[in-house]
Amino acid sequence: MNYDLEMEKQINHLNNKKTLLLHACCAPCSSAVLERIAEYFDITILYYNPNITEKEEYEKRLQELEKFVNEINLDNIKVMPGRYQPEEFFEMSKGLEQEKERGKRCYQCYKLRLEETAKIAEQQNFDFFTTTLSISPYKNSKWLNEIGADLDKKYQSTYLYADFKKKNGYKRSIELSKQYNLYRQDYCGCIYSKKEKELLHNKK
Repeated sequence: MNYDLEMEKQINHLNNKKTLLLHACCAPCSSAVLERIAEYFDITILYYNPNITEKEEYEKRLQELEKFVNEINLDNIKVMPGRYQPEEFFEMSKGLEQEKERGKRCYQCYKLRLEETAKIAEQQNFDFFTTTLSISPYKNSKWLNEIGADLDKKYQSTYLYADFKKKNGYKRSIELSKQYNLYRQDYCGCIYSKKEKELLHNKK
């Protein structure tokens, strides 16, 4: 399935501006996504990322996201900080600690964060929910959209299909990061991806 095309079909069927709960991991990933879809939705960005092991890193990414949203100054976009409970991630990842990046642990992490988004979207009566994660070439868009489609059946809000890396989305996120001087990290946030990144760096 062409998830970018599916998103365009959904957007083209809108007869007015809808509300969207957008899960986001950081400001750089949010930048090009917001540029792409802000005209179609009133967007609340949910920053829910218990996978970020270090609290200092978690707060730095949140502050950078809030700073970016303030700078673009669009009145239809706001940030909703989610709860920070890294123990949720560690409980989810039990038995998967040795998985390589982009493996089974990542799938379960996608599911953890997307389900929280879908729950809140239903509780607060958002029309749609989705995530910025598909903008990264390191994230599995097929998994993300399959999880989203399953959650669409379980919760009342509609999942917005997306593959935000399409149409040079990832390239554009890098350009916007430079333009707004955004902090860009080189790992997803969890201790396992950080260790894997450090190991690869030490081998060079």
